[in-house]
Amino acid sequence: MALGLFAAAALAAVASLAAHVALNCPIEPVPSTPPPPTPPPNNLLQRLEKLGEGVLDAPEDVYVDAAAGGALYTATRDGWLHRMHPGNGSWERWRFVGGAGLLGITPSADGTMLVCDADKGLLRVGEDGVTLLASEVDGTPIRFADAAIEASDGTVYFSDASARFGFDRWFHDFFESGATGRLLRYDPRTGHTSVVLDHLGFANGVALPRDEASVVVCESSRFRCMKVWLKGEKAGQAETFIDKLPGCPDNIRLGSDGYFWIALIQMRSPWLDLITRWTLAKRVVATFPALVEWSKSTMKGAMVAQVSEGGDIVRVLDDSQGKVINFVTSVNEFNGDIFLGSLATNFIGKLSLAQVTQEQGAASERRFIPE
Repeated sequence: MALGLFAAAALAAVASLAAHVALNCPIEPVPSTPPPPTPPPNNLLQRLEKLGEGVLDAPEDVYVDAAAGGALYTATRDGWLHRMHPGNGSWERWRFVGGAGLLGITPSADGTMLVCDADKGLLRVGEDGVTLLASEVDGTPIRFADAAIEASDGTVYFSDASARFGFDRWFHDFFESGATGRLLRYDPRTGHTSVVLDHLGFANGVALPRDEASVVVCESSRFRCMKVWLKGEKAGQAETFIDKLPGCPDNIRLGSDGYFWIALIQMRSPWLDLITRWTLAKRVVATFPALVEWSKSTMKGAMVAQVSEGGDIVRVLDDSQGKVINFVTSVNEFNGDIFLGSLATNFIGKLSLAQVTQEQGAASERRFIPE
């Protein structure tokens, strides 16, 4: 009798859960791309220096102005663009934009700053204020403006991460694993915005190589970057630039040597690796906000990779447990240093490449010393 009552109660609970998930699940999940293996940790990012600690609220992207001697710019959750003076390291609130969704920033040739506001679209920010350049394309809204780069002819290439979810629900897009992101082109001469490449898995960072013969866009949920040819016989064609990255590629920047630096978000944990195998598990977790927040909290670690012009990984630097920096979203190289942005910190990280190169070389020598 007691066993029968227990079975009935369990069945009722399962039926209630199933009904709740069916009625309230916010996502329509598809199978996730299996995460590639990660290299052995080196924890070299733990050597970084913290810039602006306590002043900056989740600085997602970083831009270094070489012409100004290394002035740093970043956008934070308080709606400000902040600038660090290279001489004394002091920070100032440089331009107010407003909103909590300021993400990618990049300079324009006219002295203004191009800013991706996840909620509003592509903005131009200068002394005269804020101008909205693009908020829709082909009659559809730009729901999640993410990162941008300006070509030498003034054309702006920028990403719309998701057509389904905004910045405040980015984790739902990761769980859903759809392909609704887009790479967009803004023409300043006509004010027209067009689609360069669609059906992208969370379109993120955008970069141009030195010859500007192509444009590269990161697909975070697919662990890869795509390349679209802009010039030559293959103009308009898309192909994979690099695949099976050991993390979800966020922002990508061209380095001074022509190689690229990519921030790799570590969307990994035993829990996440388990539940993302099945669409039903993703549905259940996504239905309960507390489970979503707990799932996000299981992600630990930071990683960046240097990638050649041909799409080969040159080196990887990490903080495997996120002890010093976690959830790195951008990396910018300048004058022998890299600068790291993150949505999980209150500072920008600075790391000497000469220092980590020396340490990596010493580690390699120790590895091959015969016993």
